[in-house]
Amino acid sequence: MPRHVLDAMEPEGDFAQRHLLNPVLLRMLGDVTGRRVLDAGCGHGYFSRMLADRGAHVVGVEPAESLLAYALEKETERRQGITYVKADLCRLPVLGGPFDAVVASMVLMAMPDWTAAMRACVGVVRPGGVFVFSIVHPCFEQLAASWQAHGEYRVREYLTDYEIPGPYATDFHRPLSAYVNQLARLGCSLRETAEPGLDPDAVAEGLPGTGGYVHLPNFIVIAADAN
Repeated sequence: MPRHVLDAMEPEGDFAQRHLLNPVLLRMLGDVTGRRVLDAGCGHGYFSRMLADRGAHVVGVEPAESLLAYALEKETERRQGITYVKADLCRLPVLGGPFDAVVASMVLMAMPDWTAAMRACVGVVRPGGVFVFSIVHPCFEQLAASWQAHGEYRVREYLTDYEIPGPYATDFHRPLSAYVNQLARLGCSLRETAEPGLDPDAVAEGLPGTGGYVHLPNFIVIAADAN
């Protein structure tokens, strides 16, 4: 991802993250003061920095060299005490014991081996801790483009898995049931599901087609308790 794109997402992410994802993720995580939180697939680290600002002891894991370098640069500037680790989410290294919370925001739908990544994330949550993840809503992928073109959402296929090419990476469509059933297989208890909608007053700030976010959810956020 180009440097100017990363800089434009400071300090609280892109349009969708600021208006739709961050408020829900932070609410689901609750008070993180003094808690160990793993930001799994932390990217350039914006959410890790938000968590550290709220008093969390944060570890961020990211496999992409350029994104991790940006996160480390920001840590050098701000010195928030965030530990960043270059690693594959499917094979997490020893990270200093269990976490009170693990968050994987906009990560799993971009991973071919997402089941292994979810298993690894749940595996490092302490009993009674929470695993929170967000993905592009499988029912409403490419919502902005469809809304801009047709003034409504259109989809031809849902039940099969397929790739969705993007400007910087490829996402993978899977039915929503795949994610929920994997949580159950891992012994998690569903706490909450949220499908955030956009405040109509924020539409003018967004990119073309984001008016659809007022009426349909482009993202889904799920919190589950580890047992």
